[in-house]
Amino acid sequence: MSSPSSWPVIVVTGANSGVGLGICQRLLVQLISKFPTDAQPHYNFHNQKTTTDDTSFDGLTLILACRSRQRGEVARDNLYQFADEQVRHLKMLPGYDGRAETVRKHLTVAVHIIDLSRIQTVFRFADEVIKTYPYVSHLICNAGVASFVSIDWLLAIKQLAADWVEAVTNPLFYTQEVGQVSQDGLGWVWQCNIFGHYALVRVVNLEFILCVDSFQFRALESHLAKYQTSTGARVIWMSSHESSPIYYDPKDWQLIKSAHSYESSKFQMDLIAYQLDQNSLQDSGRLPTRHLIVLPGVAGTNIASVLLGTFTSTCMFLAFYLARFLGSPYHPITAFKAAISAVHLCLVPLAFLPTINSKASDDSDPTAPVEVGFRYVSECDRWGKERVGTMKLMRSKEHKNQCDDLLDHCDRLFTAFCEAEGRPVHFNENGHTKY
Repeated sequence: MSSPSSWPVIVVTGANSGVGLGICQRLLVQLISKFPTDAQPHYNFHNQKTTTDDTSFDGLTLILACRSRQRGEVARDNLYQFADEQVRHLKMLPGYDGRAETVRKHLTVAVHIIDLSRIQTVFRFADEVIKTYPYVSHLICNAGVASFVSIDWLLAIKQLAADWVEAVTNPLFYTQEVGQVSQDGLGWVWQCNIFGHYALVRVVNLEFILCVDSFQFRALESHLAKYQTSTGARVIWMSSHESSPIYYDPKDWQLIKSAHSYESSKFQMDLIAYQLDQNSLQDSGRLPTRHLIVLPGVAGTNIASVLLGTFTSTCMFLAFYLARFLGSPYHPITAFKAAISAVHLCLVPLAFLPTINSKASDDSDPTAPVEVGFRYVSECDRWGKERVGTMKLMRSKEHKNQCDDLLDHCDRLFTAFCEAEGRPVHFNENGHTKY
């Protein structure tokens, strides 16, 4: 039996629906199984080596980070029921060894409230998690928003006629609202997709406890780094095929003026996740917390379907299936299948993941991108059999400078919110708050 100190404690934002719920369901299927297939290094991109890392656990704590308690509790109840159904199915198989019942006995699904558009709730969520659980092993930054307001049908017809598969993989015909601001006075899409998750990563990495005498908060240590298995803790960032630097204006880093705030926010996510991973790998004083980028592929979720009626939603799904039949590997369509990349990155031993020796940027052309890493993508074949693939992560010297500026902006905002909450922040020798 595995040690309880190694059992995963996994936070999933936006866990009550869509891909977030699919991730939770897939995690249950995998961890209840005797041989979790999503944990196996059976793809072409994996390093071929041996490891002693154990990918089976006898317990799991799944934290549903949701805006609505009611919807979160419905999702929690459904997940318990889903787990029970999995156990009943496995018990009927020949050679059943009782493992599924053991995992079910040690399964906890908890709901904690967070609204990424209100940083105060991010702090409150982190406080609850830190006080309730001994560590966090995985943080899956899945929740996301888009300010879609309408569909440009003429552009949609043109794009579909020109390249059907590309049109339903990376659509250009959604119009987005410009100027949306959160209750905190920040760009709404930017705060929900980027800064809210950035602050969550930071505040979970800095454990705060209340000092009753002084009514101040004191940073103790990394809560993620407390997960001291050989695989270490992981932060999974949910990017998108629509991530693009084309529309990004570094001067409008909160994306308030952008007519393509969704695409730009996912580009920012790619920048930040890669840089945070590099920073963590360079910290030789502790087991690194890895930051990994995944793409769920194209799935039928609420993020775009809010614009569509019943008939148009049905047409959307038919378009997805047609694209898959025409050879697109990026249309898993269902949330459960779209979750495979995130779940694989949660469970596979890190020793099997590929590494890249980054090429030096071309100083003569700061805009020339070079390959620096990978994004892990949910894929499937024509018949819907899901798998994990990779896409190259490209970055130029200009992107590196944009990322440095963006992290500096995030750092300053995070510090300001901490000070407003009475949470003193420790600075390193460069004047930046510690990660």
